[in-house]
Amino acid sequence: MHPILFEFGPIRLYTYGLFLALAFLSAIYIGSREAKRLGLPVAKFLDLCFWAVVGALVGSRLLYIFMNLKPFIEHPLKIFALWEGGLVFHGGVILALALAFYYMHQHQMPWRVTLDALGLGLPVGQFFGRIGCFMAGCCYGSPSNLPWAVTFTNPQTLCPLREPLHPAQLYESFLALGVFGLLSILKTRKRFDGQLILSYFCLAGLVRFFVEFFRSPLDYRGPVLFWSMPLTQVIALGLALVSGGLLIYFGRRAATQSQKR
Repeated sequence: MHPILFEFGPIRLYTYGLFLALAFLSAIYIGSREAKRLGLPVAKFLDLCFWAVVGALVGSRLLYIFMNLKPFIEHPLKIFALWEGGLVFHGGVILALALAFYYMHQHQMPWRVTLDALGLGLPVGQFFGRIGCFMAGCCYGSPSNLPWAVTFTNPQTLCPLREPLHPAQLYESFLALGVFGLLSILKTRKRFDGQLILSYFCLAGLVRFFVEFFRSPLDYRGPVLFWSMPLTQVIALGLALVSGGLLIYFGRRAATQSQKR
């Protein structure tokens, strides 16, 4: 597609970087509005978002580097070349959550309610982030003869050129938008605090697990572990199952407590 949005002399605006910024800003905006609705201190919530963004960038980059060590050993400065793509969602989630929990503990914020506010904005951020991937050509799909297959011709793109491919990035992007729609309905109907963030992780895991079937095997996603599934797909499935199990557990507990009242 268009890895570089525009170029003026030495100044370049990378499309991936622009959409990554839109991803974070949109997630923070929606999350802060939900935090206000839930009665959380918005200033502290925005500080929390800052550290979560740092964790998301560092964690997702570190996991990508760990899964693709060779080019970074040969060219160490490429570690900082985020505009070329190369972020793994699951690594970002792990470190962002770790920093978020530390911040909430330090500032005595109710962690379940706070995470629900964060969770509402995450799928919108995912929507913009995957469009950025599509523009850069990273996280590309497998060969396809379907009518909506896309062919990349820009020599600066990160995927194979002149070969029709599944637009796997767009599959995940628009499915994430559907997840946002479901969470928007659920936010006023939840039965327990924490239900929104768990629902997001469960649905996001299922979305990623599904989309992985359309990703190219040439785009390295970690070692193949079992049933021909790469590491990223196994993590996605694990995230969905664990989150789904917690949803059932806390949902039943909330129902039991409601009956006792």
